[in-house]
Amino acid sequence: MKVLVVGGAGMIGGHAALYLAGKGHEVSIAGRNPPQAGTPLGALDFLRCDYIANDLAPSALAQFEALVFAAGNDIRHLPRGESAAAHWQRSNVEGVPRFFAAARAAGIRHAVNIGSFYPQAAPELVEGNAYVRSRQLADDGVRALATPDFRAISVNAPFVVGSIPGLVVGMFKAYTEYAEGKFAPMPEFAPPGGVNFISTQSLSEAVEGALLRGENGKAYLLGDENLSFQDYFGAFFRAAGRAVPPVLDQEHPLLPDSAIYFGRGNTLYYEPDPAETALLGYRRNDVVRAIGEVVAQYRSAA
Repeated sequence: MKVLVVGGAGMIGGHAALYLAGKGHEVSIAGRNPPQAGTPLGALDFLRCDYIANDLAPSALAQFEALVFAAGNDIRHLPRGESAAAHWQRSNVEGVPRFFAAARAAGIRHAVNIGSFYPQAAPELVEGNAYVRSRQLADDGVRALATPDFRAISVNAPFVVGSIPGLVVGMFKAYTEYAEGKFAPMPEFAPPGGVNFISTQSLSEAVEGALLRGENGKAYLLGDENLSFQDYFGAFFRAAGRAVPPVLDQEHPLLPDSAIYFGRGNTLYYEPDPAETALLGYRRNDVVRAIGEVVAQYRSAA
């Protein structure tokens, strides 16, 4: 299958692109910036585009049979000086379905949106949280475009952890250095609470499963492991050869309260539907392995 991965220079989209290429698909990546030098993503064809501006020509889209969209905006993408609600409206609520509509008009037949787990795992947040609501509306807008000739599916992922050789992800580089003790005198601790996590490997497997076998118009809630934040931070510390840090009920510099939409001290645990997991064909219990891979990458780069 000839696949375009939008957001393919980033960790999530890039891993999906490399995984799909490894499974025999003909893969190109697209985004505002080309992939970092020295990564295997450089071997893939690159198309420059800004999905919010919807500036990829119909003739370019028409080259592809399938679209994987991994460019939805979250708190990391908030521009300075713009209201959060306005940005979520422009980038997610309007921008994502508009891009999928352009893909459908260009003749793409299979489309997978990598979305957020919040609307399905914590629907009570939709009404009061502009970001979560924007992801819900983006998801709804994408799947509303489904027709017999345009399979539109969402795979909605929890917190994602993983790595690509040569790709520097600032968050995970910081987590590794923190686990190594390089951020002293910053106190070493984990906040209370926890959430579901998934590896990039599991997510990429689910993306291919959705492309090949997913039900048209369906939103799949993905999930792998429910981990406390102490378990999560602890996996980085153990991989770095150090003791698991204690829990302190205070905001963490590397996991600020603004990134925990369900509230520090709470948990957002769930089990994905076993039949859906089997249909999509993604592995479970892969998060700690992925963290070990992350730590090995950034320790070797130090």
